[in-house]
Amino acid sequence: MKFIKRLLIFALICTILGVTTIFGFYLYVKPELPDVATLQNVELQTPMQVFSADGKLISQFGEKRRIPLSLDEIPQQMINAIIATEDSRYYDHPGIDPIGIARAAFVVATSGSARQGASTITQQLARNFFLSNEKKIMRKVKEIFIAIHIEQLLTKDEILQLYLNKIYLGYRSYGVGAAAQVYFGKDVSQLTLSEIAVIAGLPKAPSTMNPIYSIDRATTRRNVVLGRMLTEGYITQAEFDQAKAETIVARYHGAEIELSAPYFAEQARAWMVERYGEAAYTSGMRIYTTVDSKMQEAAQQAAVDNLLNYDQRHGFRGAVETLWKKGQPAWSAAHINEHLDKQPSYGKLLPAVVTQVDRKSATMIAKDGQQHTIAWDGMKWARKFISDTRQGPAPTAAKDILTAGQQIWVQHKDEKWVLSQVPDANTAFVALSPENGAVKAMVGGFNFVHSKFNRATQSIRQVGSSIKPFIYSAALDNGMTLATLVNDAPINRWDQSMGTAWRPKNSPPTYNGPTRLRLGLAQSKNVMAVRVLQDVGLDETINYLTRFGFKKKDLPRAEPLALGAGSLTPIEMAQGFAVFANGGYYVEPFFIERVEDPYGHLVYQANPSIVCNSECQHEQQAKGNSTMSNNSALDDIAISEQSLGTSSTGNTPPTVHYAPQVITEQNAFLVREMLESNIWGGGDWRHGTGWNGTGWRGQVLKRRDIGGKTGTTNNSKDAWYSGFGPGIVAISWVGFDDHSRELGKAAWNNNLGKDQISGGEAGAKTAQPAWIEFMQKALEDVPVQRKQLPDNIVQVRIDRDTGKLSNRTDSSSMFEYFEQGTEPTETVSDRGSEGIFSSDSSDELF
Repeated sequence: MKFIKRLLIFALICTILGVTTIFGFYLYVKPELPDVATLQNVELQTPMQVFSADGKLISQFGEKRRIPLSLDEIPQQMINAIIATEDSRYYDHPGIDPIGIARAAFVVATSGSARQGASTITQQLARNFFLSNEKKIMRKVKEIFIAIHIEQLLTKDEILQLYLNKIYLGYRSYGVGAAAQVYFGKDVSQLTLSEIAVIAGLPKAPSTMNPIYSIDRATTRRNVVLGRMLTEGYITQAEFDQAKAETIVARYHGAEIELSAPYFAEQARAWMVERYGEAAYTSGMRIYTTVDSKMQEAAQQAAVDNLLNYDQRHGFRGAVETLWKKGQPAWSAAHINEHLDKQPSYGKLLPAVVTQVDRKSATMIAKDGQQHTIAWDGMKWARKFISDTRQGPAPTAAKDILTAGQQIWVQHKDEKWVLSQVPDANTAFVALSPENGAVKAMVGGFNFVHSKFNRATQSIRQVGSSIKPFIYSAALDNGMTLATLVNDAPINRWDQSMGTAWRPKNSPPTYNGPTRLRLGLAQSKNVMAVRVLQDVGLDETINYLTRFGFKKKDLPRAEPLALGAGSLTPIEMAQGFAVFANGGYYVEPFFIERVEDPYGHLVYQANPSIVCNSECQHEQQAKGNSTMSNNSALDDIAISEQSLGTSSTGNTPPTVHYAPQVITEQNAFLVREMLESNIWGGGDWRHGTGWNGTGWRGQVLKRRDIGGKTGTTNNSKDAWYSGFGPGIVAISWVGFDDHSRELGKAAWNNNLGKDQISGGEAGAKTAQPAWIEFMQKALEDVPVQRKQLPDNIVQVRIDRDTGKLSNRTDSSSMFEYFEQGTEPTETVSDRGSEGIFSSDSSDELF
């Protein structure tokens, strides 16, 4: 009895000491314990996602990949696997497992270090949210107390849901939802029992037991999990055997990008970080951009295909490198594949290694790991590149182009493999809605991986003849008409500031004497543009051009402005052309439509200024709306990277903002007429009066509701095509980032065995093909629109040569549009001449 009594006294003393020690520990660490109440409103860090306007994923930003799930969305077998492996008594303990703690204490007593874990799921959650992973006694004490607090605050299911979404599972995946996507490319509900066991085994060592790092370790760990599930009665022996026999097939799965628009994604990322700071990366916010997926795909393909076609015209610059030379041992397929795995791919372009060259073909291994053949049709373009203006003779055999051991670029095109190369030149393409400025498509360069510089928004380039529509608009505002005659004759002017004569020339250098304004713009007559600017006045023209959003600092105060000496970005050019397309209203480009939080709640809604044309104005006047803006001019409007208007995040409808009118509807209509003639020309070919504009290639679109303007700078350093169609404005640019290089000239074979040098690269040849290809797809489901005349536009018959009224109905006359009150009053029978021209010839001196 004495022994039992002493034993009870000893036990009581130990209990009192234990409770006192625990209480003492609690008092000691209490000031350092975090407020676990924050778990009630925890916001899990999830990546920021960028979508197109129609909901296609463009990009995902943020270090952590997480797909938050409710407990109901997680398969029961996943829950069972985690509990069986990590904490089999989870639903029975108060946050700590005394049996596990006793086991860990024994290990500490015998080994002197904390090697054995005893953490419950609640303790692991406490550590993940509030503590580090260091194996220290004091950290374990804090972990215990925090776990007890958590259990008092949250239910078991709430704790388990947080754990399954918070736990790190390797390869930047947090939570079982992200792990299912990263390793197996599946939704968590689609996982097999074997795959569930793989993921459930990862918390022990996510970096080394995942199936990408080591399939053997992952398999061993999976089998342990399956064994625990069998022991705990969660699966049958048959299920265990079937899952254990299943081969693990896993690889890294990135975010499922549905639309390639990396320059758009970068625009959205920069906007979000500027607005919300670095926290945007883990905010889980969803950014819905203005990009139209159909138009973006069309722009991407058109711009890149056109650039590659330009590049091929100028010859083959040779292999990337030679891996083995003639006489040296050839690499094995395994060695080649290992090398190619380390090489970048640029969109359609894949690296490849030539393994054999025959007379009219070559065999290569591409980065896809497969062996392919390049037939003669896929490589015969490869003349040797000599300079931007010279190429070598056409090759006659594959050996003239390639040798075994060379690393090259290839692409799969039209069901066959073709030789290619990374272009030296670059491109930009932008399309926007003229009704509100929403950017529908944007390509900032050949490839975002190759160069992240966004040429559509950041590259300020000389615009060449693309500036002329704005010069001619100023002329119409100054009293000219489409029938005004301007002298198409050489100019020879002494420039005192330069001490030399200035002699602008047409390209090609042909001159037609007095010519109507419509033909001057459609055929891009340089000397006519200069004379038009002279008539309006240099300062007056510059001030007028600021109405389109152009900055004065980018417009040189010199007459070469009429020939495109000014410099703009492609998106600024689109902004300017939108004024013509929408009837005279200034809209500012914007990229972000709305932003939602991870739960779909609206955080931001764009509210851009919209066009209110004459029909809209009549409706507003009928409603008594007197708040409309109808400015006749804007002085030096500055474009910003993002036109955001007023955002709305509540239920109250946002205030409608109307775009200011900067030129008259009649002026915009008449400029559109000239731009349509740039494609369709005019006259009657049957009677010898027909003529083409510089954009005649656009006739292939077979629609009369389009127009545009070519642009080529001095020495063909920049090539542009800017134009519009129903509801869309699109700009195409091609040039070198290195301003010293010219787009040059290219040779071609005339099918008679002789080489000929084509005309130099220019807007129509170099940039317009991308515009045409884009418009073919962007407008394929858009009905052709009938011409609608604004108020006060009249049509009268004029003489083609003089621009005066005509009573004749033969091919010498035509109908022309005029703003009412500006139509000619004299008839051709008077035969007098009017206009801005001199009867003198090329020695005219101003």
